[in-house]
Amino acid sequence: MHYSSPFFLVLESAGNRKMQRLSSIVAGDQHGENSPYFHGWKAYDNDPFHPLKNPHGVIQMGLAENQLCFDMIQEWVLKTPRASICSGEGIDAFKSIALFQDYHGLPKFRNAIAKFMSKMRGGRVSFDPDRIIIAGGATGANEMIMFCLADPGDAFLVPTPYYPGFDRDLRWRTGVKLIPVPCTSSNNFQITAQSLEQAYQKALNSSTRIKGVILTNPSNPLGTTLTAETLKILINFINAKQIHLVCDEIYAATVFRSPDFISVLEIIQEMQCDLDLIHIVYSLSKDLGIPGFRVGIVYSYNDRVVTCARKMSSFGLVSSQTQYLLAEMLSDDEFVMNLMAESRRRLRFRHENFVKGIEELGIGCVESNAGLFCWMDLRKLMSTASFAGELELWRVILNDVKLNVSPGSAFHCDEPGWFRVCFANMDDETIAIALGRIKAFVKKGESEKVSPPVNNLHLSFSPRLFDDAAALSPRVISPRSQMVGES
Repeated sequence: MHYSSPFFLVLESAGNRKMQRLSSIVAGDQHGENSPYFHGWKAYDNDPFHPLKNPHGVIQMGLAENQLCFDMIQEWVLKTPRASICSGEGIDAFKSIALFQDYHGLPKFRNAIAKFMSKMRGGRVSFDPDRIIIAGGATGANEMIMFCLADPGDAFLVPTPYYPGFDRDLRWRTGVKLIPVPCTSSNNFQITAQSLEQAYQKALNSSTRIKGVILTNPSNPLGTTLTAETLKILINFINAKQIHLVCDEIYAATVFRSPDFISVLEIIQEMQCDLDLIHIVYSLSKDLGIPGFRVGIVYSYNDRVVTCARKMSSFGLVSSQTQYLLAEMLSDDEFVMNLMAESRRRLRFRHENFVKGIEELGIGCVESNAGLFCWMDLRKLMSTASFAGELELWRVILNDVKLNVSPGSAFHCDEPGWFRVCFANMDDETIAIALGRIKAFVKKGESEKVSPPVNNLHLSFSPRLFDDAAALSPRVISPRSQMVGES
């Protein structure tokens, strides 16, 4: 039967009528999940690595999660039962927390997080608790600020490479467009005044209204921090154009070596700037490693933005129970300072060991000082110097090597062959297995080169090449491993 037959035309017509009953969000495909970034997550979900139950499964290296100090947080929770309204020590607060709370947030929580944000920036800036807007994670905070600053069809400039989730968080429900500002490896992907101006003029030529610039600092995926000079370039640019600057600073406390993190709020103290144009997004997901608590923050100097965002926050509240517990935790100064110092130490150690492991294989990465990931250069492993070659390599690494790493094209990188690989969401034993798989893959690829310098990627690879050898060594699985607890 042909699909052009009356029967199928009737079905197609009925399907169209059903879609017409729904909103454009339902009928459309603008969520952004049709990306290798999210496809890699699905591959992991379908075949998750477990050291005992599924030792040849996919290792999740596409999730920027900080699990390295979870033991310290768990220990604090056990030692501080009053922080939970569901414990005997905290039950007296149960009724007041369980009843209706204003969407401004608990005053104690806003005060505690304002103090914490200042500490994580070396005390060089202060935050007014009355300007802190609470949202459902950084996702909710980023979308909230877009609703406040732009209308459907307006656009924001975003330096590349940038976090793939921005395509979902900033665009899907708001109707806002994102215009990449290409940055290249020739200067370690630094933002320049020229690249900003070129992207801005190109947008104007297409009759697109630019409402601002948004970026992450420290950078996701580069793991680098912006210099004071670059921040001044950005401020001068948005001041001259009278557009907004949104700095997503959710990795502020993941800086594990010099140079130190510099917040945009420090720079605006040194130069003339229209403060109504400056906005911060923050979260506890990365710095504390508690993404499941869904705590996001919008901080703005613009009174009208603060007023509107506070009204919007009623659509994505953080539970009062979560606020209560975190207010207690963040108010424990000694614990917080010890936790963050140890977090930096463990991140530095993990980063140094991972980078050393891949460098021994001839794999380089952008020199970084922050974040939970590396921006890895795999150009020499591609069959062709193209985005098609990049995706071919990504499929081999995902399906054969069984590592979920994220290709640069998902981050809108202009150069094929760069990959983001996360290193802080697993224990030492799992990272060792991942490095072993990379080593076996590179060695096998080198032995099957068809003509230098092009590698033949059409090879059959099994993670068992390394996993079986690793099983012979007397390793003990860490009780803190995220993998051990999975079913």
